[in-house]
Amino acid sequence: MRQRRNSGQILLIAAFIMASILLSAQFYVLEVGKNMGEVQQSSLTGFMLSVKFGSRHVVTGSLANASNAGSNSALELNLQNWASFVHHQYTLGENVLEYTLREEIPYSSGIWLQWGSSGSGVSSAYADFLHRLSGREANAEQVYSINVTTSLIVTSTNRIVNATVRQIDVRMNVLNEGAPALAKQIMIYYRVSGAWVIPNQSDGYSLQDYGNGTYMASFKAMSPTWPVEVSIHTTDCRDIFVRANATSIDT
Repeated sequence: MRQRRNSGQILLIAAFIMASILLSAQFYVLEVGKNMGEVQQSSLTGFMLSVKFGSRHVVTGSLANASNAGSNSALELNLQNWASFVHHQYTLGENVLEYTLREEIPYSSGIWLQWGSSGSGVSSAYADFLHRLSGREANAEQVYSINVTTSLIVTSTNRIVNATVRQIDVRMNVLNEGAPALAKQIMIYYRVSGAWVIPNQSDGYSLQDYGNGTYMASFKAMSPTWPVEVSIHTTDCRDIFVRANATSIDT
């Protein structure tokens, strides 16, 4: 139902640009302090926080890329490039950013994509980081983990309208790191004789947004395959794609 897209790569480039801007701004503050002979602790803290925020942007962009038909191995390459960029942005001493991709089940190379048929779907990326600064002006270390996860939970019910038509209601919950999140796009399908059909306005299709990550869709399905199956494709506001299939319950 989905074709390969290059939008994920565009999102990744945008993530690198944002991360670079954050880090470059903090490096400028450090350089000014160096020229004035007073590198403040707050400047160092800001620099290290920018590295952490930049790492999150790179992980998020990599997951957006992977979930939009990109390569799962891109996370490794992207973090290599980010660590190299960070290293060359600090000239006051040694600056090392190390990372480890999560390999524990269900993650592989830091990526977990599970788009199942049991009413739930997950798109997730996970990496652990160690950032060290050392030199005459600085001696600091931070350890942190970044887990970016978009989840989708789907439930559905249906009832008979007539011999060939069923009224289908679908409830969807979108989550970012387990908290309610908004969707940027939602596409709904139902199965008819092995093919997936998109309901439209002529089917009485409506989608209600409750503003808290919960969405309700309603439509009439013409001759759906029994048992009635629905498939929900969602992109969140971070451009991370996730989908979930569910069997609609007869009421």
